Amino acid sequence: MRLDSGYRVYAIIRHEIFITKRSVELFFDTLFFPLMNVILFGVIGRFLGSSDSASATYLVMGALLWNVISINQYNVTVSSMWSVWSHNLTNLFIAPISVAEYFTAHVLAAALRTNLVVALLSLGTYAVFDFNILSMGIVNLLLCVLNLSLFAWWVGIILLGLIFRYGTRVQALSWGIIFLFQPLTASFFPLDALPSSVRAIALALPPTHAFEAARDALDQPGVAWAPMGVSLAMNLAYFGVALILFRLLFDKSRKTGQFARNDL
Repeated sequence: MRLDSGYRVYAIIRHEIFITKRSVELFFDTLFFPLMNVILFGVIGRFLGSSDSASATYLVMGALLWNVISINQYNVTVSSMWSVWSHNLTNLFIAPISVAEYFTAHVLAAALRTNLVVALLSLGTYAVFDFNILSMGIVNLLLCVLNLSLFAWWVGIILLGLIFRYGTRVQALSWGIIFLFQPLTASFFPLDALPSSVRAIALALPPTHAFEAARDALDQPGVAWAPMGVSLAMNLAYFGVALILFRLLFDKSRKTGQFARNDL
């Protein structure tokens, strides 16, 4: 990346930092609600711990790792919605910034927020619920976070394309649709708990393999290379499809004038 390109990416990241400092909505959506979610599943896990400690551990770990998906996707997509709501989207793209730089900045900003929040929540679960996320192994944790983040990013890219193409009529998708994947990816329970008719859909989603590998890593030592590798390969393939789909939606939005109307 050229030096001037790096400056443009840095400028957008600083813009995201300013929004974070001054936005009550971002505080609640990216810290308060995830915290309440982890507390809820932590308490349920403690209740279940007396009869099934494995289920309790899966619940707490799933609640922590799910935030990697939800916060990443929220920040990639909703960050662009701030530009729409403030009627600044067109002005942003009038500047000499490419779509690749725009995505790079938002992905980096999302990763920064997500890693900070999940790290704080992990410390909290260790102090309150005696669950150490590092017990799954550092390499497994890093691979899991990478795969869950990639999933969140390509989903966010598709949602951005839909918002640019159809405007605020579909803005609710930016913060709501990701939770449709929560049960389908077996985030809180083993894959076998899903009905057999749904497992094929679950196996087609990269996070399912990452969550399964994370649970296996709690029960037996070693790096779960095979499921993590499957998740990574699927994510990269879907990421490429997401970029193509976004480009089609973005170009259509500009040709029809919807991109400019998004600022009205």
